[in-house]
Amino acid sequence: MTVRLWLRRARRALLAAGTTAALTVGVLTGTAGPSQAAAQGPCDVYAAGGTPCVAAHSTTRALFAAYNGPLYQVRRASDSALQDVAVLSAGGVADAATQDAFCAGTSCVITRVYDQTGDSNTLVYQGPGGAGGADTAATATTEAVSVGGRKAYALYINPGNSYFAYNSAGGVPTGSSPEGEYMVTSGAHANNGCCFDYGNTETDHHADGNGAMDAINFSTECWFGGCSGTGPWVQADIENGLFSGGSKAWNPNQVSETSRFVTAMFKNNGTSQMALKGANAQSGSLTQLYNGALPSGWSPMHKQGAVILGSGGDCCQTNHNASAGTFYEGAVVRGYPSEATDAAVQANIAAAGYSTSTTPFTSGARVSLQATTACCTGDYLQHDTSDDKVVIASVTTGSSATVKGDATWIVRTGLGNSTCVSFESADTPGSYLRHYAFQLHLQPNDGTGQFAADATFCPQPGNSGTGYSLQSLNYPTRYVRHYAYTGYLAADGGTDAWDTTSLWAEDTSWLVAAPWS
Repeated sequence: MTVRLWLRRARRALLAAGTTAALTVGVLTGTAGPSQAAAQGPCDVYAAGGTPCVAAHSTTRALFAAYNGPLYQVRRASDSALQDVAVLSAGGVADAATQDAFCAGTSCVITRVYDQTGDSNTLVYQGPGGAGGADTAATATTEAVSVGGRKAYALYINPGNSYFAYNSAGGVPTGSSPEGEYMVTSGAHANNGCCFDYGNTETDHHADGNGAMDAINFSTECWFGGCSGTGPWVQADIENGLFSGGSKAWNPNQVSETSRFVTAMFKNNGTSQMALKGANAQSGSLTQLYNGALPSGWSPMHKQGAVILGSGGDCCQTNHNASAGTFYEGAVVRGYPSEATDAAVQANIAAAGYSTSTTPFTSGARVSLQATTACCTGDYLQHDTSDDKVVIASVTTGSSATVKGDATWIVRTGLGNSTCVSFESADTPGSYLRHYAFQLHLQPNDGTGQFAADATFCPQPGNSGTGYSLQSLNYPTRYVRHYAYTGYLAADGGTDAWDTTSLWAEDTSWLVAAPWS
């Protein structure tokens, strides 16, 4: 018998024996566990495929499982102060609350997007006080989204905003060296202005001839004419034109990428072959838009190794950028990624959980529910391994995969009311958190109306002022509570021991944490 299981049984034995008071939440003490890291990020996938990231940028999440630094920097208008916005935990989502607090009562712009690779290819806005030039930094608060149930902000670029990076030792491919790149953008915010690009560009901000750029373009711009559909399209900006395929003629395999979140991919071996792919960034697989020879006159490539975002390569030292687009994340990689690597990166993006809803209780999101009472901030709501009871217990980065799975839940549309939610176990599909005799259990859905009602909870602002509280659908005066390390449905005062008013508000308030599994 494991120590964890023995402790749970001992706690229940004490409860049954009437010695609950000795274990009342708040009497025992505990410490918060270390921040959990994501299992893998897109740049971990690329590295495993032998094509490591040499530039990695995002305002929404870490692109490496181990990354625990700043994502971007904001500057507020009231006093020109600067603030870095980091991830909540290693491999995690942006700490949007830092930005919200810093920018409260004034406006903010995004001045730089940090390179997560450590190669110092940090993007800085192309304007006075930035990388130099005539552009300005993008407003920081234009678009809030949800990533894995956590609030984050997009880099929402309008005409006149753009970013640039160049580090001669930064490792971005030059000449005819092979390269791949992707970005997550939006089909809901694009125009036909030149040129919403992300990728390899000239170091001198001039159009230096065919093959001097190697960037993804996402826009409704039809450079050579003859386009089919309305766009936006994933195209290649390899200087002196936007290519839908391997020639100036329109590629009939192109499709308009109109999804709210779009994965755009481009890879180029530098001498003979390139490929374009697109997908819905929320689900599904990549569509092969083109895979074939480089356009005649563009081989071999003559890349220079700077990185551009939101403009073409000959912008924006003397003229303002005309393009519009949204950037959530992207990376430039050394080498020509395999088809399997491309597919795995798309799967990673889809699993990140991009959504327009900023509530963490988005259907399909994976979450872990962390206790907020001072005794138990390292404990998470989870199902027991020995029976169907639901408890709280510690989870750390060193915990087993089984323990992490026990503490991970998939948010589902409420079985008993579609405006509320139900929690399906991540490692026991078809089984849900439900109450029975006011105690919490994990049980398989039997399809009855009673089960549906018992398994439905309506998220409310935390009763303690922190996090969220989960109100029972069929007993609206009762909330999910931990008491003596066991899960209950508890009222604020009542005949049962777990209804005690002591620490009720804290015990019924939960943080929605990144999923452990």
